[in-house]
Amino acid sequence: MPIIQLPDGSKRQYDEAVTAATIASDIGPGLAKAALAAKVDGLDWDLNRPIETDCLLQLITAKDSEAALELVRHDCAHIMAEAVLELYPGTQVTIGPAIENGFYYDFHREDPFSTEDLASIEARMHEIVDRDELITRGVWTRDEAVAFYKEKNEPFKVELVESIPAEETVSFYTQGDFIDLCRGPHLVSTGKAGHAFKLMKVAGAYWRGDSNRPMLQRIYGTAWLSEKELKNYLTMLEEAEKRDHRKLGRQLDFFHLQEEAAGSVFWHPRGWTLYREIEDYMRRRLDNAHYSEVKTPQLVDRSLWEASGHWDKFGENMFTAETNEDRTLALKPMNCPGHVQIYRQGVKSYRDLPLRMAEFGSCHRNEPSGALHGIMRVRAFTQDDAHIFCTEDQINSESVAFCHLLQEIYADFGFTDIRVKFSDRPEVRAGDDETWDKAEKALADATKAAELETTLNPGEGAFYGPKLEFVLRDAIGRDWQCGTLQVDFVLPERLDAEYVAEDGNRHRPVMLHRAILGSLERWIGILIEQYSGRMPVWLSPVQLVIASITDSSNDYAKEVYEAALAAGLRAELDTRNEKIGYKIREHSTAKIPFILAVGGREEEARTVAIRQLGSDGQQVLGVEEAVSMLCDAATPPDLKQDRA
Repeated sequence: MPIIQLPDGSKRQYDEAVTAATIASDIGPGLAKAALAAKVDGLDWDLNRPIETDCLLQLITAKDSEAALELVRHDCAHIMAEAVLELYPGTQVTIGPAIENGFYYDFHREDPFSTEDLASIEARMHEIVDRDELITRGVWTRDEAVAFYKEKNEPFKVELVESIPAEETVSFYTQGDFIDLCRGPHLVSTGKAGHAFKLMKVAGAYWRGDSNRPMLQRIYGTAWLSEKELKNYLTMLEEAEKRDHRKLGRQLDFFHLQEEAAGSVFWHPRGWTLYREIEDYMRRRLDNAHYSEVKTPQLVDRSLWEASGHWDKFGENMFTAETNEDRTLALKPMNCPGHVQIYRQGVKSYRDLPLRMAEFGSCHRNEPSGALHGIMRVRAFTQDDAHIFCTEDQINSESVAFCHLLQEIYADFGFTDIRVKFSDRPEVRAGDDETWDKAEKALADATKAAELETTLNPGEGAFYGPKLEFVLRDAIGRDWQCGTLQVDFVLPERLDAEYVAEDGNRHRPVMLHRAILGSLERWIGILIEQYSGRMPVWLSPVQLVIASITDSSNDYAKEVYEAALAAGLRAELDTRNEKIGYKIREHSTAKIPFILAVGGREEEARTVAIRQLGSDGQQVLGVEEAVSMLCDAATPPDLKQDRA
């Protein structure tokens, strides 16, 4: 006689095992229609799966958008697999999960899938949805499942099942003639998945991610709760393609990448100007926030990485070199151990804390070639890294100050929609549970003090401490995780950092690991896509071009150019023997914020005709007034505040 407790605290008792579908119907017809699946004591549960014991029941509806999307995408993966088997008998189905924004399934088939095949599969998927096939759950013993798949000659499924402990049962789901291993849950029928899906592409993928195993064909799809959401997502993808930083980086002559230096960036003059402007801005902000800038070595002996714990955790992603003395050195993948070495030089007192140590640290990580993506994911990058050494009593005030600084910096770059994730202890970590309890409480208290709303990101903390992840949303609705704040009681202990407290005894400082931009390379990629290459004036590598209308005005154009340079503006001079319309089009395509056209009329009046990027009209001003206006437009946000 199970007693079912609902989220509002009310309870319902039944004489025998009952399904979540029955309970939803008992509550009301509206809920019965809206219910998609359930959670029983926090476990995912099918609506028609019997509940036999007392439990806490939560019914999942479309209002629970994340859970509902997970269900729809999972069902779409199965529907796609069913469609493939109907259209291409003999294909072997392997693994197919729901993923961010959609789903995929890996298939083993001799002939490659084509674009036309994807269209046929998608059409058959719509047919399967229209059939509204009932989706039912069953349970086998492991041996029964192995025998079933051996009989069907499906070695991939056999391998999956044989990896399950012998004493465990195996759940499977059936829809129409399609049967697949699955933990579930699923919707009641294929019709519930709806038609808001689209197949996107096919790619190669090794079985179990092992390059020594067979190559499979992975079909990716996207799925949403409504046709409107699907349309918005596809529109966003189209816009993202237009804004692709790799394409714009070439077009704007910012940088290039080539195979001889895979994962490293060749910065061109304009791109490096942008890079330096961001670095200069960040350096001013850090100076004003009383950080001390340092520089630590690139190559560090393996022994330090072993002492810090990074060798065991990140060793396979480090680039190493052997010396003539048979010592192993590693290119640093992060800056933390080096900063502790600087901290340990000389005796530190409680009066020295907090000590804020910043570095534009050049780091290297041996990322797989398949993971590299433009300047967003590279092997050589620079972190705007800093570590705050403080007492436990200073965690709150330092965290609050950092969060405010981060929010101000993001706003200066045009990002105001920020979400914060609280990432707690990972499965593999350094430090005991007591230390982690203390660190997580300290970070939670600091989060409250900073008045931040957070969502839990379970198990995603750093291996030495919990962290906050700051996720910004860009102009077309994409999320980027950039900034972090981590509370670390572990590394100071491992690397023997200490200070003399007010009581005269030696104590361990707390390390707050923090970054705002993350890596400068990735940040620039995000900015390029945020602004579609049309950078704010203060960041634009070239802020204005002075273009002569006729050759007779070249000397006057040069005079205006020199006045702009003298005022500190990043200007270029265009006195080519080309028509002014051609020059304007060319510099507009290069996304130069201002074009100053000068001819005989302007020279006589000592004026310039100003065209601003994105504006149809022009403004005529005297040279001094124009330079003053342009200087104001080009002033970085932090310096504008100082001037105000």
